[in-house]
Amino acid sequence: MNNSKVTCKEVMHHICESLGEELNSERCAAIKEHLDKCSGCQNYFKTVEVTIDLYRKYNVELSPDAHNKLLSLLDLNDE
Repeated sequence: MNNSKVTCKEVMHHICESLGEELNSERCAAIKEHLDKCSGCQNYFKTVEVTIDLYRKYNVELSPDAHNKLLSLLDLNDE
């Protein structure tokens, strides 16, 4: 993974791929519209971005338990 910023289009593509949807599908269009208007989701994605940037900047290495707790806190785990 490179250190460049992720674009909104890349996020949408990832979300839609994860849902098994085409980027131009009705469902993905609804998600994009929601993300464009929802400050809560915008703040959530910004928080995730800042966390990733800090990990990279300070070369943070966490124990597997601490890593899993962080993913859970950010609601990014697969469970």
